[in-house]
Amino acid sequence: MRFPLALSAKIAGHIIKHKLRRTPKFAMVLQLEPLHTCNLTCTGCGRIREYSTSLKDMVPLEKCLAVAEECDAPMVSICGGEPLIYPRIEELVNGILRQGRIVYICTNGMFMRKKMKDYLAARYASDPSLEALVSKLLDEKLITEKDAEAIRKADPAAAQKPVIAPTKWLYWNVHIDGLEYTHDLIVEREGVFKECVEAIRMAKLLGYQVATNTTVYRETDVREIEDMFKFFSWLGVDGHTISPGYDYDAAKKDMVKRLGKDPREFFLTRDMTRKKFERILEWGKQFTIFGTPVYQEFLAGIRELTCTAWAIPTYNIRGWKAPCYLMTDGHYSTYQEMLEKVDWNKYGVVNGVARDPRCENCMVHCGYDPSGALGTNYQRGDNWKNFKYNFWPRPKPCAEGAKVNAFNGASVGKGHLAEAKAAIKSGLAGAKSAFARGGNDLQTQPVAGNGGCGSGTSARDELLAKIRRKED
Repeated sequence: MRFPLALSAKIAGHIIKHKLRRTPKFAMVLQLEPLHTCNLTCTGCGRIREYSTSLKDMVPLEKCLAVAEECDAPMVSICGGEPLIYPRIEELVNGILRQGRIVYICTNGMFMRKKMKDYLAARYASDPSLEALVSKLLDEKLITEKDAEAIRKADPAAAQKPVIAPTKWLYWNVHIDGLEYTHDLIVEREGVFKECVEAIRMAKLLGYQVATNTTVYRETDVREIEDMFKFFSWLGVDGHTISPGYDYDAAKKDMVKRLGKDPREFFLTRDMTRKKFERILEWGKQFTIFGTPVYQEFLAGIRELTCTAWAIPTYNIRGWKAPCYLMTDGHYSTYQEMLEKVDWNKYGVVNGVARDPRCENCMVHCGYDPSGALGTNYQRGDNWKNFKYNFWPRPKPCAEGAKVNAFNGASVGKGHLAEAKAAIKSGLAGAKSAFARGGNDLQTQPVAGNGGCGSGTSARDELLAKIRRKED
C-alpha cells in the first residue's frame, strides 16, 4: 500500500460517515498553529509577518486539544511558526494522538534531533538495550559523544517525561524546498538543508515516519525538484507533499518591505503552475506523493476543481482563521461559527473566473486537495483513481537518489553567502552575486530568471552592504 492501511481507513471512514449524514461541510485536516514564533525567516512565508505583533503569544495546551475535538478532523497538522518551539509540544502531540487522530508535525527540521535525543534518553533510562542504536547513531555522526553520554546517563525521572515517540499515527513533515543551495537560500540561512538531512536520517533509524513538504515558486527548477524527490526517496522518506507558491497578501507585503523584491518575480500564476506541474502525474507514479490524483490532474491543468478551504481549517492565537490558511478576512471563536458566517461563495475560482481577485492564482494544496478527496467537481472514475492510488503498492526507494548532487551549497563552500563572504575577506569590490548564479554586479539589485530561486536573504544583504561600505 502507498499509505498505511490504518491511516487510509480512518480518513475514508471519516468521509463516508459525513457523506451518509449529508453533512454539507466538515473538516478533513486541522491546521493547528499553537504559536507563530519561528527561528527562520523563510522567503515567501508571510506568517511571522502577518502576526508580528503577537509572536510571543501561544494557544494554551488545553485549548489546542479542545479545538481538535471541536472540528473532529481525523488529521491534525501542527504548524506555526516552528511548532517545536512550543513549550508543551510533547504534551500536545501525545494529547492529539490519544484522541485517535493522525499527527503531522510541520517543522523546519532544526530542532528535530534534539526532540529525538530526548526520546532516546527517556527510553534508555528503562531499556539499556538501546546501546546498539546509540552506537549506530554515533557511527553515522548523527549524535556526538557528548549526546551519547547524556543519553546513557539519563536518570529514571527521564522516563517519566513526555516525549515524541515513533508511531504509525505520527509523521515528521519536514520543510524542504530544493537541494542544499536552493533550500538554504529560501530559508535565508546556510546549513539548514544539511541539518534537515541529518534529522531525517536519524528519524528513519529510530523508526519514525517522515514526509517532506515543498513549495514550488516561479524560479524553481522542476528538474531540481525531481532530483530532490529521488534523493529523499533514496534516504527512505515515506512521502512528499508539494504545492505551488501563491502570492497571498502577507507574503507579498513582506517581500516588498523587507527584501525590496517584486512578488511577481517570485510567485506563480495559474498558467505557470500548470507548466511547473506538467509532470506531477509521473512523479506520483515514481514517488509517494501525498495528495489525490484528482488534485494532481488539477495542478497539471487537465481539469478544474472548486476550492474547499473549509475542509482544511486553521486555528491560531486569534481563533478560527477565515476564509483559508493564506487569506485572512476574520477570526471566529468556533469552527461552526466560521462555517455559518463566512460566505464561501465569495471565494475561489469557478469556471475560470475568480470570485475574489486574491484567489486568481491560487492552486494550493490546502484549498484544493480535499476537493479531490470529497468528490467536488466529480468525474466518472475519480473514486477508482483515488482508491487505486492509495491501496496499490508504494513506489520503491529510488536508487538513482544516491547519485544526486544534493550538497551543492554551503557544505562544499558554495553557499549563497560564499561569494559575499569572500568579497569581504579579500576586499574585492567587483565580486559577483551568488544569488543569480550567473553573475550580477553587487551594486545592482538581483535579477530574476538566471537560475536562482527568487530572493536574497537578510544575512546576504548585510554582507553586501558591508562590501558597499568598503567601496565607499
